[in-house]
Amino acid sequence: MNIPMSHENELLRETVRAFFNEHVLPHEETVDRLGEVPEEIGRDIEAKAKELGLYAANLPESVGGGGLNHTQMSIIEREFGRTSHALHSWVARPTELLLACQGDQVEKYLLPCATGEKRELFGLTEPEAGSDAMGMKSNAKRDGDDWILNGMKHFISAPTMADFAIVFAATGVDETKRGPRKRVTAFLVDRDMPGVTFREGNKCVSNRGYKTYELIFDDVRLAPDQVLGEEGRGFELAGQWLGMGRIWVGATCCGKAERLMEMAADWAATRKQFGQPIGSFQATGFRLADMAIGLRSADLMVWDAVRRADAGHLKDEDAAMVKVYCSEMLCKVADDTVQIFGGMGLMEEMPVQRLWRDSRIERIWDGTSEIQRHIVTRSILRPLGA
Repeated sequence: MNIPMSHENELLRETVRAFFNEHVLPHEETVDRLGEVPEEIGRDIEAKAKELGLYAANLPESVGGGGLNHTQMSIIEREFGRTSHALHSWVARPTELLLACQGDQVEKYLLPCATGEKRELFGLTEPEAGSDAMGMKSNAKRDGDDWILNGMKHFISAPTMADFAIVFAATGVDETKRGPRKRVTAFLVDRDMPGVTFREGNKCVSNRGYKTYELIFDDVRLAPDQVLGEEGRGFELAGQWLGMGRIWVGATCCGKAERLMEMAADWAATRKQFGQPIGSFQATGFRLADMAIGLRSADLMVWDAVRRADAGHLKDEDAAMVKVYCSEMLCKVADDTVQIFGGMGLMEEMPVQRLWRDSRIERIWDGTSEIQRHIVTRSILRPLGA
């Protein structure tokens, strides 16, 4: 890692890396081949993560979490990036949105997620509302004190079937200075409620074994206490999660890029052509140099964003810059690593091709590179009245 760390944080990094080297890396090829994580492997990772205190490390100690700050979580997330997403996601980091739970919601949803008794889904994306989240068609209408929810979500990812979902739905329209805008509310929706269907969706070539789900709601009756936070404030709530989520994507991209660079450097130093290591040829050596420059720059961007978050000054454009830069840096590193390995880089027997496939999704989920650039552009032009 390119950032100086305290002795405490260095011990944290070493602990997490040792955990993954022992309990996660040995299963990567199996999961990629099967397209799923065998239940016994996932539960074993989950149990050992709890023993180490890594499970729900992002949540406050007051609710049963690890109580780690953003700096410490960035170290963990970076180490996560070195391993299979399908496997490391069994070490749950429940969404901080659950901290908005009130009253009975705390006992029913928040605390069980901190202990691992329950898992949640983040239900925002729809078939016709991906990048345009405000184009969602899912809606909830008043029926007395209750709400009636209808709609569908897809590309909702998780390592295993969840117990409930945080579902975002339109509950009205607000007039704003920029015209009518949907009022979005977050609801806590249990999988076993009447009218609710959770089912596996499309299979992705990136992160094989990390499943996507479709959530279908057909006249689902929700009581007032199923609202998470305030009615009409769901999109603001989602923004809190998406902001830090994009920083964590940046951190995981750095971890994966580091692993790829290590593979590329080792191959360039040992693979010989024309009687000398291929790394001695400028065309290969310069690729390694660009990897090192890109990775250090990305690490610095993540570090800067985490410091802003810890100080309470993180802005949307800060997270967007991290997401777009780190994800595109990783894709460049992955592609150059394949090029350095040549034909062997695309052989199923080598881990390079899997990391290359896994890298591609980073420029799409949690907001595409185009959306991130839009956020940055907006931050530049809006203060000027454009």
